[in-house]
Order: sequence, then C-alpha cells, then structure tokens
Amino acid sequence: MSVAVGFVMIPARAEPLAGAPVATSASELPTAFDALPGRWVRPDGGYVIAIRSVDAGGKLDANYANPNPLPFYAAMATEEGGKLKLFFELRAGGYNGSTYTLNYDAAGGRLTGTYHQAVARQTFDVVFVRK
Repeated sequence: MSVAVGFVMIPARAEPLAGAPVATSASELPTAFDALPGRWVRPDGGYVIAIRSVDAGGKLDANYANPNPLPFYAAMATEEGGKLKLFFELRAGGYNGSTYTLNYDAAGGRLTGTYHQAVARQTFDVVFVRK
C-alpha cells in the first residue's frame, strides 16, 4: 500500500498600512515632479510657462506664452540631490535656441534661474510664480 501526501502553499496577501496611499500602478505613485504642473508667470513681463504634466522620466508636457503660445523644442525636469531642476528650449517664433534653466523653490513656491536669450546673446536672472 502506498500513500501520497501533498500540500499547496498559498502566499499571504500583503495589506497596506492604515492611512497609506494605495496606488494601482507605478505611474500613480507620488513623485517630486507632482509639484510642477500649473501655470507659472514671470512677474517682470507676463511671460508664462504652462506645465500640463510630467512623465516618470521627467519629460514635461508644457508650452510658453509671450503673449501668444509657443511650443518648447525641449522641456525636461530632473531631480538632483533632492532638488528639482527644469530646462526649457525655444526654437519657434524667432527664439532660435533661447533657454530657461530653472530650479523649483518649494519653500517659496516659485521657479528661479536664468533665461538665455540666444539671439541677443544675453542671460538674465528670472523668477516665475504660480498663478
């Protein structure tokens, strides 16, 4: 006589901690980039950067207005040493490679940095505030 004995192990399902955010996919997890979407205005001239969204890799869905909308040739955010850095390049409308290099100031709720006007070959300190 022979007897076969078998069993199946079913792993326990981990439950989230009480009060912890629950995400259904990696794209729904909060990131530092979540602070960036919105309408940012330069008080010294009314220039606007409108950031609609940021993907997980830092690519910005954004446009510029002065006062008419212009597309960015490049729009990117990076996180370096816990700080958010943004880079925008304009090639449309006579901007010919002009760039914004900005840092997100979480405490001040603003973007600060420089604007390089490629045609005039001049660089200016700039500030954008959330509108």
